Amino acid sequence: MRLRLVLGDQLSLSLSSLRDAKPGEDVIVMAEVREEASYVRHHKKKIAFLFSAMRHFAEELRSRGHRVVYVNYDCAENTGRLFGEVLRLIKNETVSEVIVTKPGEYRLLDEMESWQERLGVPVELRDDDRFLCSAEGFQKWASGRKSLRLEYFYREMRRDHAILMEGDKPLGGQWNYDHDNRKSAPKELDVPAPFSVEPDEITEEVLALVAEQFPEHFGDLQPFSLAVTREDALKALDQFVAERLGRFGDYQDAMVQGEPWMFHSHISFYLNCGLLLPLECVRAAERAYFDGTAPLNSVEGFIRQIVGWREFIRGIYWLSMPDYAGLNYFEASRNLPEFYWTGETQMNCLHQCIVETKANAYAHHIQRLMVIGNFSLLAGLAPKQMSEWYLAVYADAYEWVELPNVNGMILFADGGLFASKPYAASGAYINRMSNYCEHCSYSHATKTGEKACPFNYLYWNFLDQNEEKLRGNPRISMIYRSWDKMSDSKKNEIRSDSRRFLGLLDGTQA
Repeated sequence: MRLRLVLGDQLSLSLSSLRDAKPGEDVIVMAEVREEASYVRHHKKKIAFLFSAMRHFAEELRSRGHRVVYVNYDCAENTGRLFGEVLRLIKNETVSEVIVTKPGEYRLLDEMESWQERLGVPVELRDDDRFLCSAEGFQKWASGRKSLRLEYFYREMRRDHAILMEGDKPLGGQWNYDHDNRKSAPKELDVPAPFSVEPDEITEEVLALVAEQFPEHFGDLQPFSLAVTREDALKALDQFVAERLGRFGDYQDAMVQGEPWMFHSHISFYLNCGLLLPLECVRAAERAYFDGTAPLNSVEGFIRQIVGWREFIRGIYWLSMPDYAGLNYFEASRNLPEFYWTGETQMNCLHQCIVETKANAYAHHIQRLMVIGNFSLLAGLAPKQMSEWYLAVYADAYEWVELPNVNGMILFADGGLFASKPYAASGAYINRMSNYCEHCSYSHATKTGEKACPFNYLYWNFLDQNEEKLRGNPRISMIYRSWDKMSDSKKNEIRSDSRRFLGLLDGTQA
């Protein structure tokens, strides 16, 4: 009998480890284990989502005739570890081979590579071919390049998979419509309600379990309305294409108070755990363009997130681990402020993004990058703590996607492996892309002093503190010329305000 282990982010019938599974001959093992649920304090909603999706997937496999051994979290015999659950079954039954699709985290893959010796049976680790570019393929693409830039990788992916192409040329004559996708939201904006599903009996059981077993974990468990089956995940995709994709491009960077979902797809939950597959999402968006129901800038922007950014980030992860996790280019060491868990800060933009994260286990990419991430960079928060926070609080976060986004895009902790400059910005950017500043106790237009938006002086303080490492960057040199023109008294005000604010941050809430 062959034992096939399926992980919580591998909920795809096309999974490589399941492709040749034979009902009646193999056993499929799935387990809710303490080690995976608690190595960071995952958002309650994230745990509930994955446990419910796993249980529904197990039922789908059973309906297809497979024997599934499913270990619930509160099972008395549960060892709390994936290895322990595989070993427990091997001790009780005759297993000729263990088959697993490679996990998405280096930590777990490194452990699994020792399983064959420890279990005493052959262990086959199969590639996860649900991605459009293999780790080996990315390594080949990256080999010999002086710099790794998304745009060039993205173009090759478009060509390789014939996505939005006319022969060898991009549809519409250009590869990237990002310059069209930076509009701020008008005051009157009709945002459709997000896709939602009423919890069924299985989900209700999981919600009760999570409430009992993870009371101290971050986040709101209720209300819970995420899809937990492939059928409903496909409905969520269809709803996005029909109701949101048309305006996604224009407003993908916009932030509106009280509108956490905006025109984004919200399918990363389902894509990253396997309920949806990348190419089917891409083709659905393509059809909307050809049908005339969505403009090219929206469709291209959405597709770039999947075949460009998602695949690129995964490639960076496997190319750079394990050393990547320990990089700290700016030697940042400040502890994570308490308000990252409570949202209790006078900075309204941070308050909005964090309380929405707490409620939904979700925030869109500009909230993550240019509000929470921007502050983390300017305040010099420790990369390891920030990485653990992002991994814990978002229901779509797994280390392969979270770590390069945090260490590379948000904190520039890798020194620019793939980002050409740090994504630092003052309060002017947040005011331009949101209405948060209208409701803030700080003034985005005031540069220094107690009423000034902290982003304003922290931005210049960050450039001042890291001048030796950043002045030579060609994308920042013009900004340093502005710094050079400031009077000494202005510079000293910036430094003084930053010391005051960061001192308060270290001791109390902002």
